[in-house]
Amino acid sequence: MPTTLLFNKPFQVLSQFTDPSGRRTLAEFIGDKNVRPAGRLDYDSEGLLILSDSGDIIHRLTQPDQGTTKTYWAQVEGIPREDDLIPLTKGVVLKDGPTRPARFELLDRPHLTWERTPPIRQRKHLSTRWVSLTISEGRNRQVRRMMAAVGFPVLRLIRYRVGSWTLDGLAPGEIRLL
Repeated sequence: MPTTLLFNKPFQVLSQFTDPSGRRTLAEFIGDKNVRPAGRLDYDSEGLLILSDSGDIIHRLTQPDQGTTKTYWAQVEGIPREDDLIPLTKGVVLKDGPTRPARFELLDRPHLTWERTPPIRQRKHLSTRWVSLTISEGRNRQVRRMMAAVGFPVLRLIRYRVGSWTLDGLAPGEIRLL
């Protein structure tokens, strides 16, 4: 039976087990070195990371042709209106080509957040807003690049859901064995 873990990756932790530069890694939290991350979550992003020792599970979660969706909560600079984000639903053109269409929802604040250390940088004259964005591919820094393409840079990014698995009940740094 494969081992699969849900992990709430804290801010400024690498999605790998070693780092020659001495940054925090998964090894600080996960003792089982037989599992591998199903995809990556950037050093400066937080949230759900799935690890498994099953190549089939990793393939199903990471390959765009498998159709696994991922939902991210992005705290963006500025106050987007729904009309501002419509291009996301058609796909936006990035340097590495057009994205698949995404779904979005404007949020007052996600139902599950925590204090981040250090806190996001905020400008006194510019407000922020949370946006939920669901995508079906996982390019490098894709959500950040998509939001920048529509004029709303991401200040904080939390991956909430991968497939049917969510962060619910997992504090930063916590692991759940499936």
